[in-house]
Amino acid sequence: MGGVEAEERYEVNHQQYQHGLTRRELLRWMATSAGVVCVGPLSGCSSLWERQPVIPVEAWHKGVCRFCGTGCGIQIGVRGGRVVDVKGDEYAHNKGRLCIKGVLNRDILYTQDRALHPLIRRDGELQQATWDEAMTLIARRFREAIDRFGPHSVAFYGSGQLFTQESYTANKLFKAGIGTNNVEGNPRLCMASAAAGYVSVFGMDEPLGCYEDIDAADCFFVTGSNMAECHPVLWERILDRKRSQPGTFIIVVDPRRTMTARHADLHLDILPGTDVALFNAMIYEFILQGFVDTDMVEHYLTFREGTRTRTYADLRRHVAQYTPERVADICGVSARQISEAAFRFASSKATMSLWTMGLNQQSQGTAANRLVMALHLLTGQIGQPGATPFSLTGQPNAGGGVRDTGALAHALPNGRIVTSPKDRHEMEDLWGVPRGRISAKPGYHAVALFEAMERGDVKCCLVMCTNPAQSLPNVERHRRAMRKAFLVVADAFHPTETTQLADVVLPAALWTEKEGVFSQSERRYHLVPKLVDPPGEARSDLKILVEMADRLGYGALISARNPREVWEEWRQISAHSKYDFSGITYVRLQKERGLLWPCPSEDHPGTCRRYVPGEDPLARGKGRFDFYGRPNGRVVIWLHEQEQPKDPTTDAFPLVLTTGRVLEHWHTMTITGRLEALTGIHPNFLEIHPQDAALLGIKEGEEVVVRSRRGQADFIARLTDTIRPGLVFATFHSARHLVNRATNDVYDPFSKQPEYKLCAVLIDRKR
Repeated sequence: MGGVEAEERYEVNHQQYQHGLTRRELLRWMATSAGVVCVGPLSGCSSLWERQPVIPVEAWHKGVCRFCGTGCGIQIGVRGGRVVDVKGDEYAHNKGRLCIKGVLNRDILYTQDRALHPLIRRDGELQQATWDEAMTLIARRFREAIDRFGPHSVAFYGSGQLFTQESYTANKLFKAGIGTNNVEGNPRLCMASAAAGYVSVFGMDEPLGCYEDIDAADCFFVTGSNMAECHPVLWERILDRKRSQPGTFIIVVDPRRTMTARHADLHLDILPGTDVALFNAMIYEFILQGFVDTDMVEHYLTFREGTRTRTYADLRRHVAQYTPERVADICGVSARQISEAAFRFASSKATMSLWTMGLNQQSQGTAANRLVMALHLLTGQIGQPGATPFSLTGQPNAGGGVRDTGALAHALPNGRIVTSPKDRHEMEDLWGVPRGRISAKPGYHAVALFEAMERGDVKCCLVMCTNPAQSLPNVERHRRAMRKAFLVVADAFHPTETTQLADVVLPAALWTEKEGVFSQSERRYHLVPKLVDPPGEARSDLKILVEMADRLGYGALISARNPREVWEEWRQISAHSKYDFSGITYVRLQKERGLLWPCPSEDHPGTCRRYVPGEDPLARGKGRFDFYGRPNGRVVIWLHEQEQPKDPTTDAFPLVLTTGRVLEHWHTMTITGRLEALTGIHPNFLEIHPQDAALLGIKEGEEVVVRSRRGQADFIARLTDTIRPGLVFATFHSARHLVNRATNDVYDPFSKQPEYKLCAVLIDRKR
């Protein structure tokens, strides 16, 4: 299908924007810009647009996209001290392609509402202040809380958008300096279940494979991810594989018929939250059809159920209750579809699974992650080109900046945990602080942190580069909590939903206004250079943290004070772990298009596939695999039961609400909502199946109210059969149409990640 025809179909079925540019007009506008653009689902993911420069460029510089975890390489054009254009880097993994948001990197520095000066709340209003006034107030309030109520009365809440140097420094300041593990961030909301899955199965976090696996896979199992809109450049690479090898089979598991699902050879539109049952049924089929790799079972696998050791025979008995026929009723798909998905997955020469928030943001998110990994381990679909379980990240640095640095409440750098005396002592020695300095008590995870503010247990919190007053579930409760604490917010923009609640707002530099390292989904560390100066009095987050350390009396601890110094300290710390990337020097980052860890020496090229002797420099075993993250060299298959929904439907709340994203916007629209090209593309809609709309008397374009047990939000009805009857869908992008007033803050017991994908609601016409 041609690009224009596919875009017309998409716009007819899905476009109801009220003002400004439509998606078609956006395409025409982009055709006047520079570079090569993969326009994603707007053209059926098959069209590339050649563009011409708008403003002459004086110099091009190698960099990385500011947005999602794909980490596309870009060339950044600078003229007169301003970024004037960007284009895809043809030598990077994305081979010159960019999505719409990638192209708009050129505009993000120059939008309205940039935060320019420090602000302090006086007489109930945020008023301009000097940096000295702001930092003096912050230091005084934090010091008062620490001295009077102890170190656990203060907290840091960061982001997968901070540079690695910034998250690492914040983690070190709070855990080794102040002495509290109250270090959290928005990755808990998006990637915690994937991290918990990898760690509990392999003993180490982060994906095993790399993007090159896409080019070798014969089967793609895309579950809980709308890649065509959320990771469009990677999705285009999958379609490249399909075009070059037409026999390639694409399975998509998603309750909605998304643009990703429309390209599927097999689409399983399961009921939300029934993934565990589906995966158990696939394992049942593997056993029944003889697809289990006996060598894996004998030499590389162990089995557990909760705290109990189990056997392969126990697994067989466990999945016997999950026949496709029984699971068909649980999941809402046919037994034949389940059997075919299992057959295609196991019989392929190389199967690659890809997933993101659809699995992670569930109360059984960790269980679902573990079982996807079990699908690969039981069939031997692992450790070879094209065969890997691959979790996608939503933010540009959630992996390297937060998961690797241990900048979460339970964690320490390089896979260490705060409850382990050995791990604490290692980090105390590496950080040069006395034994016992790092608390053995895990800090508050994200939801618990704001509950602690609500109780008054956390008195002060520094929020950096994120917008929790919009992104948290059941958000009105947590907004009230933020008003009770002394809240400091460092952000590149004001106002946001969070800066409006702050006692102090600090203007932060954005993207190429500062220098730092990102790491994306395939463990690739790469450098973002500082190319232009920030506006007004804005400063880098690293500079803010260093000054805070000085004013609180921890300046000697934070001895690395610029991006290069912090990176050098951080990479040397990695050498003392199995996350070793000490060979990724700053010189190499400046020269190369990123490097994948493990990378233990300066002449090492980086590692595509972990745990494979001969490929992974840390895998020194003699067999097929060396799972060195586990003490006995055996990874874990976990037995899980499908649980009932935590927020079940009733007569009072008969529909299920799920949330997601659209191509053009990102997260809470703090950046993209201010871009001129996107101001008319406002995701104000609620997708409703026509059958449900008819029963409720709702017409296309009508204003509707979504009500849950917690709160309500307003939307515009969009009637579409791309969604199942009984299910409604909204994005979480809009502050005006804030779905998180209704979402549930129940969380996965293992990862502590909240459940955004499933809550019971009632839909009414707005009166």
